[in-house]
Amino acid sequence: MATEPLIASAMGNALPPEEVVFGVSPAMAPVRQLVGKAAGANIPVLIRGESGTGKEIIATLLHEQSPWAAGPLVKVNCPAIPGSLVESELFGYEKGAFTGAQVAKPGRVEAAHGGTLFLDEIGDLDPSLQAKLLQLLQDGNFTRIGSASDKHVEVRVVCATNRPLEEEMAAGGFRRDLYYRINAITIHLPPLRERSADIPMLVEYLLEYYTRKYNRQPARLSALIMGEMCRNSWPGNIRQLENLIRRYVIVGSEDVILAELLSRSDDWALPVPNGSCSLKTVTREVVAKVERKFILRALQAANWNRRRAAGALNISYRSLLYKIKEAGIPPHRSPVRNNVQREEA
Repeated sequence: MATEPLIASAMGNALPPEEVVFGVSPAMAPVRQLVGKAAGANIPVLIRGESGTGKEIIATLLHEQSPWAAGPLVKVNCPAIPGSLVESELFGYEKGAFTGAQVAKPGRVEAAHGGTLFLDEIGDLDPSLQAKLLQLLQDGNFTRIGSASDKHVEVRVVCATNRPLEEEMAAGGFRRDLYYRINAITIHLPPLRERSADIPMLVEYLLEYYTRKYNRQPARLSALIMGEMCRNSWPGNIRQLENLIRRYVIVGSEDVILAELLSRSDDWALPVPNGSCSLKTVTREVVAKVERKFILRALQAANWNRRRAAGALNISYRSLLYKIKEAGIPPHRSPVRNNVQREEA
């Protein structure tokens, strides 16, 4: 899914509503403003952000809100094309340019004429091709492989990267003149951990979409699970969240989400396998520890009202009483408060 639009990966070129894309987090307000200002200007835009933050979605929005929206949007994932084929894929070739070139073939630059060329992960572009891209940005001209004459296109170029291009320049891996050419406007996308207020809206959108796609009816996520998702650091950003919701819809169990959150947490010290304990035993112990933590949080959030806590956990009141007893949680309010404080310390 590296080249698919995030939070719309199975929807082709369709985009989610802008309120879902931008959310309500203050960190996304500058992004919304810059997209609105940059969309109508025929100048290069550089989108920066960690992997999985939705750079392709923003590139698509820039195209759809531009005067060139009726033209093509051609997407190129630079790392996905083998180094020996990048030049021919981008700029095309003439008949006889190399062994196997039996007919002339236009490249993706020509295919983007009258529209937008989106170069994803531009930092991975081979230095030998950066000069040709610079020429394209300067005057719209380029040369097919095997041709002696230039071609001209009218194309708007949008680039994206998750790499520190300044460091690449210092190391000689990225041209300084190209860097200043592609970032006439730079849009910085914040990581998901900096926009936790948007997670409930993203989750709702993804649940609705994948429920329709897979024709499933998963249970509504409990308040406790949603709370844990909002507190998670999400190193894989929106892509990680999307994949997790997709698995939840297919499997239909919150255990899928618990396992994901647990795998990213430093709260649990797992024993080193040494033959003295079985995987089944360790798994059972870890699950019990997770359950105890969630039950304590639910009781705390419900002011130690066990019926409300059971509702938040999506289990019956009787099941909660059994789990409280099984976890060794004192049944009275004050000891539970103390236990919660110790567990959350």
